[in-house]
Amino acid sequence: MENCIFCKIIKGEIPCYKVYENDMVLAFLDINPVNEGHVLVIPKKHHRDIFEIEEEYLCEVVKTAKKISLKMREYGIDGVNIFQANTEAGEQTVFHYHMHVIPRKKDDGINFSREMLRHLKKMDPDQFESMRKALEI
Repeated sequence: MENCIFCKIIKGEIPCYKVYENDMVLAFLDINPVNEGHVLVIPKKHHRDIFEIEEEYLCEVVKTAKKISLKMREYGIDGVNIFQANTEAGEQTVFHYHMHVIPRKKDDGINFSREMLRHLKKMDPDQFESMRKALEI
């Protein structure tokens, strides 16, 4: 995509702090990190989101996120958050599929769970059953 910032990074038009690359993916430090060492993993072929990404690229992104996570653990982190957003409604801001690998320390002050808990929905058994049927594969 012509105006996609991640495509420009892949082409070398915009510099990045690369931590891993192969023929299908590129992983680099996020310039606006949630925590020190926050990495973005992107496919080298433009895919807008989870709805468009080819399965082979998705698998390579996930495998790379695991490699990065293992390397972070060697570096001394206590855990990781893996985050991925899709479409405007899902709060995606860069419309090139990407996965965040966010290193965590036990008392780093970040609390994604607390934010999610603020938005819990009440559902009755009929709603659960209706949703289960709608999502059944």
